[in-house]
Amino acid sequence: MRLLPAPPGTGIVFRRTDLGREIPARWENATESARCTSLSSEAGAGVATVEHLMAALAGTAIDNAIVELDGPEVPIMDGSAAPFVFLIECAGMAEQPAVRRAIEVRKSIRVVARGASASLSPGRGFSMSFEIDYDSPVIRQQGFSMVVDPDSFKTELSRARTFGLSEEVTHLRQAGLARGGSLDNVVVVDGDQVLNRGGLRYGDEFVRHKLLDAVGDLYLAGAPILGHFRGLRSGHMHNRLLLATLFADPEAWAYTSCPPALDRAASDRAGVLGEMGGGRLALA
Repeated sequence: MRLLPAPPGTGIVFRRTDLGREIPARWENATESARCTSLSSEAGAGVATVEHLMAALAGTAIDNAIVELDGPEVPIMDGSAAPFVFLIECAGMAEQPAVRRAIEVRKSIRVVARGASASLSPGRGFSMSFEIDYDSPVIRQQGFSMVVDPDSFKTELSRARTFGLSEEVTHLRQAGLARGGSLDNVVVVDGDQVLNRGGLRYGDEFVRHKLLDAVGDLYLAGAPILGHFRGLRSGHMHNRLLLATLFADPEAWAYTSCPPALDRAASDRAGVLGEMGGGRLALA
């Protein structure tokens, strides 16, 4: 995978170099998929597991970039957004001559499905809260709330890894899924213990990762969101439905200028060259 700069107004675009197709990272292109966020073009090209990279781009305030891939899935790295944040910061960011805009939530909206819910409500800046509830004695009930900006994203969310129960991992592999999953990129819980060497990165890493996923999914709106997101046992499907519900109601949102709190430079940005694959990096 390579990250390339792009002109103002481009947005985030995935380019399948093996197919010669481009897929804008927009909620309209999100498709139903198991346990991840996938995008698909009208021409049939697709790319899966975009949420961690999208979260890193949102968290580093990058609005315009081309993501080149020679296959159908974003590299999983360590299962978090931290490696992407590190590589983006190493490559550097360029301010662009354009006003950075945001999406202001003007009316509360909520979606409910499969015993879980997600909502957006008006608010200053961008804040989030999430609650999870698992039968696992390691996870149990967890809740976390925060105001999200580039600094808090990096320190409080970016390192939170994807997770799963050992029996879930077994079932996924039997179904032909998660073949690249290992203790190097997934927190695996077996009974009352975490199997990963070194344990957890945060005491409540599980709920933080759910927030990380939501940051990435919500960036498919095409701009930062000003408002409060709340998730209750929700997932990728709920985030996709939430954006669809938001944009279906013209009274629920409006474009506005982006406040400095969401971007240290308060300007449009583009990522500079980086190349990723197999956990390795070569800066251009």
